[in-house]
Amino acid sequence: MFTEIQLQQLRDKGVSVDQVNAQLQRFNDGFPFLEIDSTARAGHGISVLSEVDQEGACKRWNEYLNQGGRVMKFVPASGAASRMFKALFEFVDGPDTAAAPGSPVAKLLDSLDSLPFKKDLDAVCMKIHGADSASLLGAGRGKDVIAAIIKPEGLNYGYLPKGLLKFHRYSDDSRTPLEEHLMEGAQTAADANGIVRLHFTVSPDHRKLFEQKVAEAVPAMEQKTGKKFEISFSEQKSSTDTVAANPDNTPFVEEGKLLFRPGGHGALIENLNDIDSTVVFIKNIDNVVPDALREPTVLYKKVLAGYLVEIHDKIEAYSRTLATGSYDREKLDEMAGFMADVLATRPSKDVYESDELLAGWLSGRLNRPVRVCGMVKNEGEPGGGPFIIRESDGSTSPQILESHQIDPSNAEYAAMMSQATHFNPVDLVCWLNDVDGNHFDLTRYVDSATGFISHKSSHGKELLALELPGLWNGAMSNWNTAFVEVPAQTFNPVKTVNDLLRPAHQG
Repeated sequence: MFTEIQLQQLRDKGVSVDQVNAQLQRFNDGFPFLEIDSTARAGHGISVLSEVDQEGACKRWNEYLNQGGRVMKFVPASGAASRMFKALFEFVDGPDTAAAPGSPVAKLLDSLDSLPFKKDLDAVCMKIHGADSASLLGAGRGKDVIAAIIKPEGLNYGYLPKGLLKFHRYSDDSRTPLEEHLMEGAQTAADANGIVRLHFTVSPDHRKLFEQKVAEAVPAMEQKTGKKFEISFSEQKSSTDTVAANPDNTPFVEEGKLLFRPGGHGALIENLNDIDSTVVFIKNIDNVVPDALREPTVLYKKVLAGYLVEIHDKIEAYSRTLATGSYDREKLDEMAGFMADVLATRPSKDVYESDELLAGWLSGRLNRPVRVCGMVKNEGEPGGGPFIIRESDGSTSPQILESHQIDPSNAEYAAMMSQATHFNPVDLVCWLNDVDGNHFDLTRYVDSATGFISHKSSHGKELLALELPGLWNGAMSNWNTAFVEVPAQTFNPVKTVNDLLRPAHQG
């Protein structure tokens, strides 16, 4: 089926023929919708921790760190910032010489003094045009100002990675998201030796820029915080790329070779699997705030992490009890109650028919990777929703679902989606080792049936692209999961450049 050139292509990528055939079969078969039991909400799948609970979790987190526990921050940072500046590109590349009143571009031009990169903007405007941004605006040259923000001859912000743009202004300088993650890490994830470990997943095109920024930023941040930083990088593995297909589901070929595309953020489960740490924080690169507004974020980072450690304490104790056989029905019911109340996971009714069945189910479910996911009340922001799904064996478990995983023709499910109260802002804390301290193989806990197919094009030709199960969706389907409500102040993403004008980013 494949030519020798294509077979060599697969060998070079580290992809097997069986993998490609399985992906092509997915185009034929599609992905099944998930069976939903209910939405997760406060008191039903989402825990709302009291002040006493929060204090206890923070105490447990501090104990974990002081006892030599290992922790790392994992920050997906490969995305370019081009989507942040979509409206700006449309204006610069369009026919209008002036921004439409009330448009995002007009609002931005009216607020230039509030931008964290205003000083840099004026410098490039002087270099290119011999005048600062205010002078250019006064002369009706707003398009030149906007071009100076996004174009390569200016700040080049339209082509740089989001993690290296200036987001927040301080009295002495401005900080990028990368630097804000360093500061947040120093405040929440320094180990007993004062070492803060951060791992950024970056694109090959931008890795050198990130390395240069780290070399510049780390000494200053170490002096400011009194901590030591260990920074590492990785790129999405070529072996996680997925083959593209023609509309008739046959392989998409260009110049004799198969076309492969990045498999989406779900491919990063491979990068996460390589992390040498027991506890890992996961948070997107753009969800940062300045120092003055970080207190809720710092508190709830510690709360989520401590709650995770408390959950693992229980899992370890229960797993050892099951392994020794020193339990009775009352103890098994206690374990099942923990699974239901804390991890929103319940077996099918027939599991309760005997102690042996229940003990076997608990043994299989307890010793898995664990994640605690922050959940924000839904106030119109986009994000995956928390649901309780029904699995093929009749058990139920909590999952973060995207709309493509839910059957749109099912009226009951549509009603559930419309009534959802929370969403996930990609704020997770994960436990990656088993009860004996060995690192889980995270690839064993992916639900391969939870990807999706999208319509794309290449050189004007329509194609089908295969997205892998999302990192915090299907890639973690078979983890033990706890949802915890966190305040909206902990979620402050920057999706467009105008978001930098929000109070949360003005400090």
